Amino acid sequence: MKFYLISDNIDTQMGMRLAGIEGVVVHSPEEIKDALDRAMKMEDVGIVLMTEKAVQQVRETVYDYKLSRKQPLIVEIPDRHATSKISDTISRYLSDAIGIKL
Repeated sequence: MKFYLISDNIDTQMGMRLAGIEGVVVHSPEEIKDALDRAMKMEDVGIVLMTEKAVQQVRETVYDYKLSRKQPLIVEIPDRHATSKISDTISRYLSDAIGIKL
């Protein structure tokens, strides 16, 4: 299984490529949703990494996939434009998914 990146900026993509992780740079919600749909169909991808800004633009689609599919795992990653702490993101996801605030 391998990683796949969906990023809203070229800097993150270039950094991940140095680590051997392939991916795409997308900007509009339509592009992000299409890239996510393609990534979810890739049989060799185990983890889809998405930048915070990309997730924000298609949050409902990301949550639908997270709640309905076991694989691949979608992980939101901060990048140089990150505005929130990753723990806040996890807490928000848990709150939305099971109705518990931590």
